Amino acid sequence: MHPSEEIYCEKSTKLRGKTVIMGITGSIAAVECFGTIRELIRHGADVYPVLTLEAQKLVTPDALEFASGHRPVTELTGRTEHITMMAARSADLLLIYPATANTVSKIANGIDDTPVTSMATVAIGAGIPIAIAPAMHDSMYKNPAVAENMERLKSWGISFIGPRRDGVRAKVASKEEVVAWTFKILSRDFFHGKRLLVIGGRSEEPIDSMRIITNRSTGMMSVELAKRAFERGADVELWMGGCSVELPDYIPTRRFETVSDLVAMVREIDHDAVLVPAALADFAPHEVTAGKISSDEGFGLDLDPVPKVLPLIRTKCDVVIGFKAESGLTRPALAERARSRLEMYNLAAVVANDIDVVGRKSSAAILVTRDDAVDISGTKAEVSDAILDYCVKML
Repeated sequence: MHPSEEIYCEKSTKLRGKTVIMGITGSIAAVECFGTIRELIRHGADVYPVLTLEAQKLVTPDALEFASGHRPVTELTGRTEHITMMAARSADLLLIYPATANTVSKIANGIDDTPVTSMATVAIGAGIPIAIAPAMHDSMYKNPAVAENMERLKSWGISFIGPRRDGVRAKVASKEEVVAWTFKILSRDFFHGKRLLVIGGRSEEPIDSMRIITNRSTGMMSVELAKRAFERGADVELWMGGCSVELPDYIPTRRFETVSDLVAMVREIDHDAVLVPAALADFAPHEVTAGKISSDEGFGLDLDPVPKVLPLIRTKCDVVIGFKAESGLTRPALAERARSRLEMYNLAAVVANDIDVVGRKSSAAILVTRDDAVDISGTKAEVSDAILDYCVKML
């Protein structure tokens, strides 16, 4: 057994049966390709490396053979590797990772003088999806010719992953982002072209400059929903309050603190569906004290009700799914409480969960509609997929 087989489908089977050709070019970021290859294999992909001459100065064919289980293509021979690997073998994706400015510009102008650009020529002609992960100095990334060439490739349907810019470098995308994009491109899901908004996290209403009224929501469910919607092909936006979970850097994210902040954002909603697992305050202090209230003095709070956000969102979108968290209710009582909210705000559905039996990676949840209440308990990924499957029916 080759070492690459030991990790095959270790994390999931989402890419089982998929063939990914990875074109590696002469950026120092080529050293990142080993981890990315292994991560793709962990989700079931069969990965074949293809190297330019410049890439071979940075990463060795032997090391890539160990990582992938396949001898890399380092030159085109009479075996016509660019035809047999791309068209004849029906590759599912050509992933150029990393892609230099030189390679991007060559592909955009039909120049075919390396194994990687030859693979791209065949892929474009055969209609095989291509994803490009640029890596270069930021001044090269901003070069008008390079920018124009990228736009030309995008107009041909080629996807660009990243880069992560830090003002000096346009860094290659992380392996997590590349894998998420691979899921997205190969998903063939209904969500392609659909715009989804996930509103999550917790509101934080200030008492003074130090203290806030908030809750224990982590934002984990919101992030999982956004990630699964992205992986299934949707154009996802995430609006996030306070949270204690890492946010995916490949999903456009806007932050809010208070319910008032979120209310001001609602007018910008123009999405196909909005999912709202956010844990929002019902009340906020009547006045916010400047500075810090002395801990030597007792103090009381006058609280005012804050606007309900779901009805406002409902005026901007037809498909809105709310969430209702309760404690210690029977399943029928929990479903009834959720249905009451659904009818009050005219929502598409409400996901109800019992906070007393929630785990960090799982959720006991019911998907409540006007006519039914379905148990969708499971891992947060499984719950997310059940919610998204219902969105498909509604859209």
